[in-house]
This record gives sequence, structure tokens and C-alpha cells, in this order.
Amino acid sequence: MSAQKPIVVVGSINTDLVAVTKRMPAVGETVIASDFQTHPGGKGANQAVCVARLGYPVRLIGRLGKDAFGAELRTYLRTTGVDMTGVATSDGVSGVAMVVVSERGDNSILVAPGANSKVTPEDLDANISILRDAGMVLAQLEIPLETVEYLARICARENVPLILDPAPASDLPPSIFKDIAWFTPNQTEAAFYLADKHAESSPPTPAETAQRFLSNGCRGVVLKMGANGIFLGSRDGIGSLVPAFFVNAIDTTAAGDAFNAGFATGLMLGKSPLDSAAFGAAVAAISVTRKGAQPSMPTMAEVEKFMEKESHE
Repeated sequence: MSAQKPIVVVGSINTDLVAVTKRMPAVGETVIASDFQTHPGGKGANQAVCVARLGYPVRLIGRLGKDAFGAELRTYLRTTGVDMTGVATSDGVSGVAMVVVSERGDNSILVAPGANSKVTPEDLDANISILRDAGMVLAQLEIPLETVEYLARICARENVPLILDPAPASDLPPSIFKDIAWFTPNQTEAAFYLADKHAESSPPTPAETAQRFLSNGCRGVVLKMGANGIFLGSRDGIGSLVPAFFVNAIDTTAAGDAFNAGFATGLMLGKSPLDSAAFGAAVAAISVTRKGAQPSMPTMAEVEKFMEKESHE
């Protein structure tokens, strides 16, 4: 497996400060937390760690600060098997996410970008050899948009497929879609991108939503619909619903990251897009049964065992 082209993740690296409460606080309300934990996080690092846990080679491009969090994160990510060659150090603080998780497993997240806001196009140029050697690139929107735009152009030029997770939802230039291999919004993000152009009395179906994104220029769309499953659409005519796996969710933090990492790994292992989506859904399903972002990511053996068990039920 090590001889295969690695997955390269370009994105954020954070420390997650996680508080668990009986219910989410309302505006202006103080709620006593029942638990508090510190976990490594950030959408970029989450995806990279998940790929590494699945046993596939992965490299990360991003930035950490000159603080204790940064030093701890660099050491930790190396121990997980993530290649950190492309991670630079900036003056100032590393990224931090403050996460509130209800006992039902719902979460609310506030992110202070720190060093993530300093990931620039120049960082991509400095790591161009890593990007050229990639079998696939994963990106999100927790780093500056201009850097994501530049990354998309590089991937198109170098003929490296780009999977873009548009989270947190931000306005994207129309030109970026033609450079995206797979666009992977969840329901909230999909609604954000369609709201201005498609005001209508009833929400579009998953197939209609996928078609609208495809018409923007991207080659494939994966709609992450939580308990309603995954809808896969592409220019090749794929239009399929992948049912969700029903599990006892205790923490949905990083479920989307787990899916994207699993989906990309499946594709790199030669699975079809449909099988890769099912594989990614299984990775995400396991992750939500555990607390934390990166600590929740499963191994390949765990995913294979889970899928085998589900196929017999």
C-alpha cells in the first residue's frame, strides 16, 4: 500500500476544547457542563488522521503556531502516521475550536483560526512536489479562501483530483467548480449554496440538488444527509442513494471529516464511487459512536468488520 500515491490533505489543524452538556445553552444562558476534554482537531487534521488510521499513506499541508498546542499537535500527528513535511510554523497561536456537545450527540462549534489563517498560496508553491505526487487532494474551508482557490487551480493543472468539503459554508467563486472532482456538502451547506439562486416553495430533491451543483461545473457531487444517507451524483450518470448505517450516536463531531477521508481512501483503493461512498458512510458511522474528533476515527479492520456485520443483518 505504501507504494501507492498518497492522499494529500490541505487544511486546518486545531486543538478542540470539548464541553459536554445535557442540552445546548440558549443565547445569554449559562449551562453547567457534565464533562470537559481536550482533543486534537481541525477539519484538515481530522481527515488526515482518519486516512492514516485506515492504513493509507497521507500527507498534510497546513500551519501550526509557536505555542504549546502547536508543539503537542505536531508530535501527536506524527505518531498517527501523518506525514508532516508540509506543515509550517507561524508566529502566534495555533488554531483552537471550542465545541459544545449535547448528551444527544448534537454539537455546536466556534473556531479561532490562529495559524490556519496564515496558510497562503505561497505555502502551496513551497509544497508543489507534494501536491504533484498526490493521488488525490482533500480540502475544506477552514483556511483562507484564496488559498483554496489557488489549490483548485493547481490540482486542475497537475491533473490531481480535488475533493472539496465546503465547510464551514462560505461564498465560493463560480469558477472554482470546474476544478473540483467531488463536491461534498452536507444538507445545511447545500442549502447555503443554493439559497440565493433557487428560492422556491419546497426544497429540491437530492437528485435536483446534485444536478444543480453539477451544472456549476464540478464532476461529481456527494450530498451528506445524516440519517437520510448519502446521495451520489456525477457527470457519468451516477444518481444513487447510499442508506445510512443506524448506530447509537454519542458525538457527531467530525463525522463529515470521517466520511470524506473514507470516501477518498475508498477511491484510492480502486473502489467505485458508489462503493467508496458506502465505505465512507461506514467510517463516519463508527466515528459518531465515540467521543472526540480524531480519537473517534476507526481502523481499516474495524470498518471491514462493521460492514461485514451490517451486510448480515
